[in-house]
Parts: sequence; C-alpha cells; structure tokens
Amino acid sequence: MTQTSDNVTWLTQEAYNQLKAELEYLSGPARTEISKKIEAAREEGDLRENGGYHAAKEEQGKQELRVRQLQQLLEHAKVGEAPADDGVVEPGMVVTVAFDGDEDDTLTFLLASREYASSEIETYSPQSPLGQGVNGKSVGTDAEYELPNGKFASVRILKAKPYPG
Repeated sequence: MTQTSDNVTWLTQEAYNQLKAELEYLSGPARTEISKKIEAAREEGDLRENGGYHAAKEEQGKQELRVRQLQQLLEHAKVGEAPADDGVVEPGMVVTVAFDGDEDDTLTFLLASREYASSEIETYSPQSPLGQGVNGKSVGTDAEYELPNGKFASVRILKAKPYPG
C-alpha cells in the first residue's frame, strides 16, 4: 500500500520488496535480454527498415523509463505498516462508496498508488479526483470531488477497510 505526500511514498514492506525485486530484474537480466535482441536485430542489416531493431529499441526505452521510475520511487520510500482499521479512508484501504447517496449504485476500490495496482480489485490513486475527495474522510460521511468536465459529484463512504493483501 502506498501514500504519497511531499515526494515521500509510504510502502508496506511487502510492496517495497515487490518493487525492489522488479527493479533488480529490470536492471539486470532484462537489460541483458534487450541488449541481445538489439544486437541480433542490428546484425540483420539496414537499420532504417529493420522493424525488429526499432521494436527492441522502443522496448528498451520503456524498460529504462520504468527503471528510473522505480529508482525514484524507492529512493523516496518510507516503509511502514498497513493503515489502521479505524474507518478513516487513507491509502492502503479498500473503500466502498455510493454515488449521490444511492446505495444501489456503489463502487469498491483500493486507494493506492498505481505501482500497487492488481487485477483483483480496481485501484484509484490518492491523487485522482475521487481519491482526493475521499482521502481522510470517515465512513458514513459524504465526499465531493471534481469531474473532468468541471462539475462536482458526491459519494457517501460506506466502508473503509485495510487491504488484506
């Protein structure tokens, strides 16, 4: 679970270990693999018309960007505990909200950094409009947030529990 404030990202030990392992893979074995792909494609001849070469170079660029993102994230990370189960919405919580107070129109999501996103549950960043609206609010209260069109929407916070995994 993560919370970003003033360039500090709070991570659980599990999330930190997961991101560190990804960084080690990308800056070690993955770099070697992409270098071999580029070299093999370069040996095929004319680089201007070599699709494999250009694809490998693009993959390398994306990989190096992710390495820089992870380095920066981990450099500013503080490892801490999961949030308290106190009914206050904060990063690392699974939150259920009802749109416009309609308890039939609900959304359950994990409030966390994109780096912690999983396929198990939809993830909203604390910096997203909805994330900013609910962060710090208590179960049972209403939160307002700005939509991309400039209008405002409101949600009632129904549940907020620490993410189990």
